[in-house]
Amino acid sequence: MNILLVCSAGMSTSLLVNKMSDAARARGLDARIWAVADAKAAEEVKQADVMLLGPQVRFLADKMRAVAGDVPVDVIDMVTYGTMDGEKALDQALALVG
Repeated sequence: MNILLVCSAGMSTSLLVNKMSDAARARGLDARIWAVADAKAAEEVKQADVMLLGPQVRFLADKMRAVAGDVPVDVIDMVTYGTMDGEKALDQALALVG
């Protein structure tokens, strides 16, 4: 499972990446989770199974869906993001790929 997180600078999601990675390891899931700035998302989504956007870039959702093609795209819930809840963010990503 390859999970791409997108934010405005690619840095604010680094803590959430770590929390999601910890949650995936605890569940025994083989997951690659990384974050990039929105400017690099179109290139990076080629390697992703799912793309999650930070709430601060929710206005880019339609644009990201257009560049993502068949890759599911969703915006991380503001509370999940604000509390850096890696479990919930991972659940959201898993639900998108079914």
